[in-house]
Amino acid sequence: MHSLAALVAQAVAGVDVQVGFLEMTEPPAGVVIDSMVAGGARRITVLPLVLLGAGHAKSDVPAVVLEARRRHPEVSIVFASPLGVVKAAVEILGEAVARSSDADTALLVVSRGTSDPDANGDAYKAGRLIAEWCGNRSFAVGFSGVTGPTILEAAEALAALGNRRIAVSWWYLCYGLLIERGRAQLRSWADATGVEVVDVGYLGPDVRLVEPIVERFNESKAGAPRVNCDACAYRSPWPGIADRVGQPVGVGHSHLAAQHRHHHVDAGTHDHAPVEHGQL
Repeated sequence: MHSLAALVAQAVAGVDVQVGFLEMTEPPAGVVIDSMVAGGARRITVLPLVLLGAGHAKSDVPAVVLEARRRHPEVSIVFASPLGVVKAAVEILGEAVARSSDADTALLVVSRGTSDPDANGDAYKAGRLIAEWCGNRSFAVGFSGVTGPTILEAAEALAALGNRRIAVSWWYLCYGLLIERGRAQLRSWADATGVEVVDVGYLGPDVRLVEPIVERFNESKAGAPRVNCDACAYRSPWPGIADRVGQPVGVGHSHLAAQHRHHHVDAGTHDHAPVEHGQL
């Protein structure tokens, strides 16, 4: 992530580019915003570098923005659209798949699962776009958690169709624990089944990602951030999660919810309160 931020900084000369995180590692995004304000920043764009517009992009990051506005009312702090499914990402993974497979090799695209049906649909869109790019006749999407099919369920479905060679492409921006676990699962499964699994990698800090990131930045400056909304779970009732419609930002599976506050407080941030969707 820091390597990608360095590439972005080179493309936007004179703009201070910093990295903050929602969980698992330091520094928390709120602390980074506070530091930028202390350094003299008077306009800050908060851009969620996520590939699927689910809870992190629609709830957690907006809550970070709104809480930062409350702490720094004299500073313009704006929300930018998540990276999402962009051609550059499809191209990067598509080329990796094409180098390691042919039309007769099945394609498994692995994504991080979410509780947002619209975002999960975007994972299938990404999988289809990569398959179309490479010409793979058979493809499936598997998720590393939250929803199904799981990685192994998707691999087994491809094998059940007679595929004996599967290229695995990771719809992940950065390497981490979820990729490690998924790779370990697939290694064990390949050893047990005899199916050849070819790992073609994840996105990583590729310079081609800079252009769509800068585009999102420029959209925010023009006051036109975009988030997938037509079938958003916060806007349209879905069976089993209908109570999410109109839900306040920063509750539920959010790092501003009560069960996550201790991490941010320990890291030097402020306590948080829920805020309403639509305030950005």
